[in-house]
Amino acid sequence: MHVEPTGAIETTHDRPWATVMRVPVASGVTWFKVCAPVQAFEPRLTAELYARWPDRVSEVLAIDEARRWLLLGDAGIAVGERGNPPEAWLEALPSYAELQKGERPYALDHVGHGVPDLRMAALPAGYERLLASELPLARDDVNRLRDYAPQFSELCNALVELGIQESVQHDDLHMKNLYSDGGKLRIVDWGDSSIAHPFFSLVVTFRFLEEVNHLAPDDQWFRRLRDAYLEPWGSGLEETFEIAVRVGWFAHAIAWTRQRDALLPHARPDFDRAFAIILRRAVAQTRN
Repeated sequence: MHVEPTGAIETTHDRPWATVMRVPVASGVTWFKVCAPVQAFEPRLTAELYARWPDRVSEVLAIDEARRWLLLGDAGIAVGERGNPPEAWLEALPSYAELQKGERPYALDHVGHGVPDLRMAALPAGYERLLASELPLARDDVNRLRDYAPQFSELCNALVELGIQESVQHDDLHMKNLYSDGGKLRIVDWGDSSIAHPFFSLVVTFRFLEEVNHLAPDDQWFRRLRDAYLEPWGSGLEETFEIAVRVGWFAHAIAWTRQRDALLPHARPDFDRAFAIILRRAVAQTRN
């Protein structure tokens, strides 16, 4: 499939990991995304998700796996433009959880097609890779992470014993990747995804509600959103969720090393400013 532009094509995002262009067409707008090799899995993953969940993810008009191209329909307006209201997440998170539950049978297929593997068995080795990386952290914080390695493995084992099967995990689930169009909510931009513990997803969602909406850590919205997300998974999962979010901060930092390793040296200082924030939040988990 192809589309006929009716006006100038505009580059809206140009990052080392992907370039996105706005393409006006007779019916409105489409979006053309060119993924870098580091996220070559994204076109196929997005198309697979759209085939099974057309009501809640990006509309895929066409893909070219070999060229890492995606042609997407317009998803509407990002909820960030509406101030990132928690009410939007109260609606979106249960349907996202249903998607994750439904994708569990496809987890190994996704890994086989290049989606990063951050399943529980892979995380201790991922933690060692993190420690071996050049981290934009003070020496004391790096040492704290190094000293925490045994406890991290224990947390991973505890989470495995609690028994939630791994699935697709968006890992960038924030206000710029949740869109609203006529009351329909869609999740876009699956380029940071992995196959991991599904509950890790709310690490990023909650972080943005703290930092953008200035919700206090004990704000009741976090409990409401947690409960709404957990409802499709079943009852009695509050402890599992607490451990998963704690482990999830480290998994999120581990995932960032994949992107960083793919950058040219001149692009790393800008990346490291954001990476340092993620790392400091992971370090904070060692004090709990």
